Order: sequence, then C-alpha cells, then structure tokens
Amino acid sequence: MTVMELVNPATAEVFADVEMLDAAAVDRAVTDAQRAQRSWAGSTPASRGMALRAFAAAVEAHRRELADLEVTNSGHPLGQAMWEADHVRDVLTFYSATPERLAGRQIPVSGGVDITFAEPIGVVGVITPWNFPMTIASWGFGPALAAGNAVIVKPAEWTPLTSIRLAELAVESGLPEGLLQVLPGRGDVVGEAIIGHPGIGKVVFTGSTRTGRRVMEQAAQSVKQVTLELGGKSANIVFADSDVARAAATAPYGVFDNAGQDCCARSRILVQRSIYDEFMERLEPAVAGVRVGDPRDDGTEMGPLVSRPHWEKVASYVPDGAPVAFRGSAPDGPGFWFPPTVLTPQPDDRSVREEIFGPVVTVQAFDDEAQAVAMANDSAYGLSGSIWTENLSRAMRVSRAVASGNLSVNSHSAVRYSTPFGGYKQSGIGRELGPDAPSAFTETKNVFIAVGPDPQAEGTS
Repeated sequence: MTVMELVNPATAEVFADVEMLDAAAVDRAVTDAQRAQRSWAGSTPASRGMALRAFAAAVEAHRRELADLEVTNSGHPLGQAMWEADHVRDVLTFYSATPERLAGRQIPVSGGVDITFAEPIGVVGVITPWNFPMTIASWGFGPALAAGNAVIVKPAEWTPLTSIRLAELAVESGLPEGLLQVLPGRGDVVGEAIIGHPGIGKVVFTGSTRTGRRVMEQAAQSVKQVTLELGGKSANIVFADSDVARAAATAPYGVFDNAGQDCCARSRILVQRSIYDEFMERLEPAVAGVRVGDPRDDGTEMGPLVSRPHWEKVASYVPDGAPVAFRGSAPDGPGFWFPPTVLTPQPDDRSVREEIFGPVVTVQAFDDEAQAVAMANDSAYGLSGSIWTENLSRAMRVSRAVASGNLSVNSHSAVRYSTPFGGYKQSGIGRELGPDAPSAFTETKNVFIAVGPDPQAEGTS
C-alpha cells in the first residue's frame, strides 16, 4: 500500500495521510458505478432532481467542515473556502432542475415521426487539479449526475480531502452507493486507468496543458469523449479611457486570488502607454494592501502556495536580478509563502510567455487598440481576460477580437455556475458549467417511426 502524506501549506507540517489506490481499484469502482448508474438512470426525473437537492442540502449543512478541510489541505483563506463550499451547493442546486428538463426534440420528416433522446453516457471519469479541489470536482459531477450518469473522481494527490468528504455526503444524503466515487491515487496509475478503462465513456480533465495533451492521446485509443480545461496566461487590458484608479485597485485581485494558483489569473497586465506611469503609481499601494497571512484569520486575502515543489517552480520566475517593480509582503517562518510580485520584463521573457501559477504578474505598455489586441493574442493560451474601458464600442470590438473563452469588461468576473466556462487554443476543449453542460454528458439517440396510410381512409372519397 502506498500512502501520501498531506502537508498543511501554512505550516509545512504533515497533518494526515491518504492511501493511494491502484488500477485494480478502478476496475472495482467501474463495476459498482455501472450498477448504480443503471438504477439511477432508471429512476424518475423528479426523484433524481430531489436527490440532487438533498445532496446540496447536505453540503450546506457541512459547509464549515468542508471549508476547514480546504484551509488545512490547500491553504485557502477561510472566507474563500466557505465560498467554495457554497459554490458546490449552488452547482448541485442549479443542476437539480436538469433531469426534468433534459428533453429531446421532434423533427419534421416525411413518412413518419422523428424524435431524439438525450441518453446518459454511463460512467464518467473526472480528474481534478489541486488548486480548487471541491469546486472543480462539482463542475464535473454536478451536470454529469443530473444527466443520469455515474461519476468516478480522481483528485490531485496533494489535495484529496474535500472530494473524499463530498462522496461520503452524497451517500449520506441518499444517493445510491457507487454513483459518486472518489479514488485518490497517482495520476500515472489511477488517472491513466480511468482514461483507458473501456467501461468509462467520457473523461473530464482539468490541469496543465502538457498533461492535457497526454489525456487526449490516451483517450483517443478508446475513442473516448473528453472535456479539457487547461492552462492560461490571461491578459488584463487597461485603456487610457478607463477608470484608471479602479483598474489599478482591482488588478491585484484579478491575479493574486488563491495566491495566483488560478488558470483564470490575469497574469499579464497590458496598459496603454499614456497612462502607464499613473497606473503603476496606483498599482503599488494596491499590491502592498493585499493581506497575506494565516488562512484562518478572517482578514486574510491570500494564503500560501500549495507545496514546497510548487513554491520552487514559482520562485524560478523571479531569480536574482529579475525586473521586479515592487512586491507585497508575506509571512516569515514555516509555510510556503510567496509575496505578491510585479515584474516589468521584456516581451520575450519566460515570465510573459509561460503560466507561472503563482502570485507573480507582468506589466507591459501598448500604444493603441490594435497593438493591445495583438499582445493579448500573442499567447498559446486563450482562457480568460479583462478589458478596462469606458467606451462601449471599444469594449465590444476588443471582446470580439481577443481569442479567449471568458472575458470581463471593467471587472475580473469570477466563474459562474450559470454561464459556460472554457478556453480557446491550448486552454482546452469543450465547455463546463452553464445551462448546456448536462448535454455534454449525454449521447443523442435518433429514432424514426414510420407512419403508414390510414387503412380506413383507403378507397374513401
């Protein structure tokens, strides 16, 4: 048996261990999931909706417990972790309406009647990252369960606890045993077994683009459906006609949320040259004002990085002699703390090109709208971004021109469960969340029914 020691990122202390399962556990889980799925899909839509609402109520009743687990396991500030637990509840509540509304169509044809059915895929595998463990898990299992599937979740090795607890709450709330299972394990063992298993019809993966490519290659061997939500290097574009004070004051929260460990982080700030100096003067106190500290303190806005290896990766982007404009503060002592950091690098610097996934942001100047769009699109990624301008026409032009799946104007809008989320280019394939997400967990079956002539009508005038 392999055991993973879990480390509290704020103290660098081991606080628990979790058994890492093997490929045989995936076989057993699929067998149980297939049995549970047949029962689940065969129940009435109304009963499935009620069951999902009961699951949501269980999450609500245990929101503080889930938040405490995330604080300890992931280093998230308590206020953020409470929001994440509430988000899981809201995702389940939103999709609890799906079973009674996931309708097919009647298509006019000659010679009969044509109808379609939205049928569940069967068993879905959801492989989640360590940065938002329970919320991203719910983005997969919420709509998948609503569409009539069973779900097997493989959480990241470092942060499995909230997903494990959610699976327990699912059973406690009345969902069938085996319908939602969580299998902690290594990606190259449990993850690969899920991707390659013939009894799993779809895989949802959130993580790095490099790993996403491997998932796609492996899934292709069994022609398995995939949804991939991958990396990002999103731009925060600030035009001279914007509210500069507000743009600067909010910029830190567009990138330093969750210590920058967010694929949507606006980690490239592009500022029109005529306001560059003013923006930087206003940005410095805003960065200094980000409250970094004990995740359990109510006033904390940013916690530590998730692990020592990840701290070392982030630090590699800020070597001695790096073009640091200014930094915020971070606690001394144990824990994987990294201060909010603002760089002013050259365009070809790796800090501009690569996803850092930490509290490090670059700032560059542009001259006009065309250059701003070109700089924003000069990336392999296209996940998120922000546009700051008071000109509505410009907001629409730039929103249409930037190759990104999720854009905010005059804000750094968070992901909403009621709207679609996903990326262009190497940021992924497919969309999660929103009203259409359950359809991504179904197969469309088309049925034609021939309608012959009415025999009683033959020979009559």
